[in-house]
Amino acid sequence: MSVATDQLYAERLNRYVTAMRNGMPDRVPLRLFAAEITARYAGYTCQEVTHDYRKAFEAVIRCCKDLDWDAAVPNMVYVWTGLTQAIGLRYYGVPGIDVGPDVGFQYREPSEDDAFMKREEYDELIEDPVRFLYQTWLPRVSTEVSPAGCPATYRNNLSFVKGGMAMLSYFNAFGPQVERMKNECGTVSAICGMLKAPLDIIADKLRGYIGLAFDLKEIPEKVLQACQALMPHLGYLALTGADPQKQVPIPIWMHRGCTPFISRDDFDRIYWPTLKPIVEALWAQGNQVLFYAEGKWDAHFDRFAELPAGSIIYHIDRSDPQEAYRALGKKFCLSGGLSNTLLAFAGPEEVKAECRKLIETIGAEGGYIMDASAIIQSDAKVENIIAMTEATREYGVYRSPSSPSAKLPPQPATNGTPGLPAWVTAPKIPPGVCLPFDEKLKELPPICGDAGLVRRIWDENEALAYLYIWHVLLSF
Repeated sequence: MSVATDQLYAERLNRYVTAMRNGMPDRVPLRLFAAEITARYAGYTCQEVTHDYRKAFEAVIRCCKDLDWDAAVPNMVYVWTGLTQAIGLRYYGVPGIDVGPDVGFQYREPSEDDAFMKREEYDELIEDPVRFLYQTWLPRVSTEVSPAGCPATYRNNLSFVKGGMAMLSYFNAFGPQVERMKNECGTVSAICGMLKAPLDIIADKLRGYIGLAFDLKEIPEKVLQACQALMPHLGYLALTGADPQKQVPIPIWMHRGCTPFISRDDFDRIYWPTLKPIVEALWAQGNQVLFYAEGKWDAHFDRFAELPAGSIIYHIDRSDPQEAYRALGKKFCLSGGLSNTLLAFAGPEEVKAECRKLIETIGAEGGYIMDASAIIQSDAKVENIIAMTEATREYGVYRSPSSPSAKLPPQPATNGTPGLPAWVTAPKIPPGVCLPFDEKLKELPPICGDAGLVRRIWDENEALAYLYIWHVLLSF
């Protein structure tokens, strides 16, 4: 990295972190969650960046080099359909195969009858989520995996080898991509890790929205117990992927918890009590969470305000930016609020005017990051992305920068699994394990050597199998 690029990166990182801590940097940071728009800019099709992650990475690099972004996601397209095909996942429409090559990948919502988890299987999920995912859920979502009790086939075996090796290849490629962004572009990697609310997991990948809607009315206690069973695993996964330096936030992709998907009562009874403790536990370890609040969440601003100051960054999608600022702006950094409709259909001057309005209202006192309201796909105009950059640089300069107003909490001493509160290790089988070593030990002859070494290596390999199934569920 050249001295100039090194200095540029340091300036951008400081600008980004200062804003996220609700302070006033030298100017408003520009952080784009840019997905298929990067393909349009780089001259690729949606199929190319979705099915070949190397081209997706390259498209991001070109945008970062040319468009003066402070921070960006290394690959916001993220769902690598080469991997989903290796596993045989049924719920994606793949560009160039199931949909046109210039259409983004599509998620196929199951009908109530075809839900990937049946209502009578809640107890199985609650008893042992990992076993349920491998034994019951994966054979239903995959065209390749054999159901329990059926003979393992050639394609079944291939799906695990191809899927596991492909996931390892993909995830290992992110480190070099982040370094390229830093060294070639001076651009900060905007997020690190992954979090979803337990209820969103059930709605997105297990019961489907229709099935969950009936369950909330007819068996709400089972839904709550299932969410509670998922909590330790989701908290653990968020921490395993978090930024070791605690500068970049963990994103939570919020889907089905807002109006009109569930009622305020269901939010207060199930959604929030099984998400809030995870966010608080992450913050206790110094990790901010980016609430990527897709939809309109105004009805729950009072609940979000219960969280410790600075613990989240709140991203504005369908909410009125002014309302979000009045409810949350003094306590948390805000981001987004620039309409994707505007980016798709307006002209550059209109985009610039809206950027200026956001900066001079909700961004006037710092604690604001410029971005679109939702993930930017291929319908946005490149000239409007450029206009967003120009307006942020022109109107977003602060006269009197300040230090961050939100300080990281004291880091507590840990015992057992680093960074995890007691409720995480409460399950019979703790997070990070599929088959406990104590069960495997019953099959082994007496260990005459170092038993601790045998256990450690077993647990390390268990963690890989554990991460595989959870990332199939959360990431793909």
